[in-house]
Amino acid sequence: MRRPAALLASLAVFALIAATPDAIAQGAAPSERFSDKMNAEVIDKALSGVVKLRTVAAPAARSNATLGAEREGNGVLLSPRLVLTIGYLIMEADEVEITDHKGRKLPGKVAAFDQQTGLGLVRLLAPAQGQPLLLGDASALKEKDPVLAAGAAGNVAPAFVTSRREFTGGWEYLLDSAIFTFPPIADWGGAALIDPSGKLVGVGSLFVRDADGNGKGVPGNMFVPVDILKPILDELIETGQRKGAQRPWLGITTFEDEDGVNVGRLSPNGPGDQAGLKRGDIITAVGPTPVKTLAGFYRAAWARGEAGVRVPLKVMRGDKELTLWVRSMDRGSFVTARTVH
Repeated sequence: MRRPAALLASLAVFALIAATPDAIAQGAAPSERFSDKMNAEVIDKALSGVVKLRTVAAPAARSNATLGAEREGNGVLLSPRLVLTIGYLIMEADEVEITDHKGRKLPGKVAAFDQQTGLGLVRLLAPAQGQPLLLGDASALKEKDPVLAAGAAGNVAPAFVTSRREFTGGWEYLLDSAIFTFPPIADWGGAALIDPSGKLVGVGSLFVRDADGNGKGVPGNMFVPVDILKPILDELIETGQRKGAQRPWLGITTFEDEDGVNVGRLSPNGPGDQAGLKRGDIITAVGPTPVKTLAGFYRAAWARGEAGVRVPLKVMRGDKELTLWVRSMDRGSFVTARTVH
């Protein structure tokens, strides 16, 4: 099997990047060139399993305000009828369509959306053409390891791991060991992160401005490691959600600065909104536990119990200190999730 011309060009550019003295001085050079570790046949098979994804959310979907109703990104075949993607692309979707590597457009349905991992599944109504990807071992990835970041339609970038570290998103989201890569790809949502053996190790989530985590402003992408999917994959396929208790969700979008944890946005009629939180409030403690960071805030709130628990928040509003009790909920019951099993 011949290597695609576009990929050959990408690999050539990557070899130049890897050999650039400035890149090496900044710790940006991979330990081994990707082209030295993955053969053309493995590359072609892996790329055939990456699909284009288009969704349209329900007209009344709550997520439309932040994500828009029409969304596009990528997905990865786990089987001919099952696609793994990043959850925000399919949240509250009424219409789902994928385009496989042969250009065939196939309808699908949302099969699962997991709030904790941020990952989702689509079940196709007809089998897609392409090689399903096996789940690899994301925990084995380390800094400077070569990887392949792949979206659909030839959007492929040989890359390398710049860091493995904690990631916090202001939407009550926390990953203990996210994967950060350089260089960035433009179409990152739901993109596949593929290791040299051709296995899937991550799912594309975000563009980031500090991929190496040292404040030098190196752009890149953040990928969700597949290892956090493995323990719940069968549950998601069978029931559309993970089993057991769900995390408490407060409906608060926050950001972190020198003042601490700031309330930037409240989901209308969500738990925080109903409890009386206001934009601009600074959260200083969860019960007796002081919080200064988003990670500290999330962990303290989640430690209070499962979804439905009342969470006491100490906040500063101007020069006044208030204690507000927030009745948490399962976020999945707040959004109008649509799943089929």
